Amino acid sequence: MKTLSINRISLAAFAVLFSLFITSCQKEASVTNPADMTEEEAAVYSDESSQAEASFDDADDIAFTAAEEEGNAGGFGVEGKSATTARPFLPTFFELRERIGDCATITVTPNDSTYPKTVTIDFGDSCVGRDGKVRRGKLVLHFTGPVRRPGSVVTLTFVNYYVNRAHIEGTKIFKNLSEPPVHKWSIEVLDGKVTFPNGRGYLYEGIKTVKQIAGILTGIVRDDVYQITGRSKTTFRNGTTININTEDPLIKKVACPWISEGTLKIKVNDRVLKLDFGFPNNGNCDNKALLTWNNGNSQRIIILP
Repeated sequence: MKTLSINRISLAAFAVLFSLFITSCQKEASVTNPADMTEEEAAVYSDESSQAEASFDDADDIAFTAAEEEGNAGGFGVEGKSATTARPFLPTFFELRERIGDCATITVTPNDSTYPKTVTIDFGDSCVGRDGKVRRGKLVLHFTGPVRRPGSVVTLTFVNYYVNRAHIEGTKIFKNLSEPPVHKWSIEVLDGKVTFPNGRGYLYEGIKTVKQIAGILTGIVRDDVYQITGRSKTTFRNGTTININTEDPLIKKVACPWISEGTLKIKVNDRVLKLDFGFPNNGNCDNKALLTWNNGNSQRIIILP
């Protein structure tokens, strides 16, 4: 039986779940009184927010890719096997390098199979990844145990960290909630904050649960399928608040870069919108979702990051 497999492809699910409502910081000044926001303006907030939140959750992908490769190097990559004694090990972080490139410095302390341990990913003053993103600063991961072990906790801290032009702050806590044969984990954001060079930004808090629903019994990663539920709250400096709740569980197939099914309910102040990931292909892989408001009479197509 395959354990919970987390790689740079499947972690796109984490990045997308709450990636649909933050970048409209550039529109903050256009709404002088948030209480008077129109449904169209609410749609703009929901639409343009994707890039900033995607930058924030980009760290999820990096963190879990590093965590899986660290666990594999320590002998935790196959269910039923575990390292019981300290021994040197050399995680290659090959999958991680495929995303972030070779300019980051990765250190593991202690560099053996014991826990707790810390993995630091230092991007320096500027590091251009193979995905085209420019990162700087550090991501610091503290492990209580291997990420695949039930009960393990991984805490991610941002240290003067930037993705492109966005300054990302706060703490993320990843908890393995698995009870075999069910594999699941939670991701909670504490004191989340994003700030842009012009000073615009927002505060963010949220929690989500990810459960593996297919591919558990195989040794193949690309047949894995995950179900995602959660909630979040974002507060802009102009007083606008955005609350997101999962209305229908989101479905993320590892073989597809985007969420392919599920619905989010998005409340922008007192305006309610819905985002349907099943559009337009009813669960097939594509990078589109449908945002609707005004009781379904108004809509726009969202291109997922």
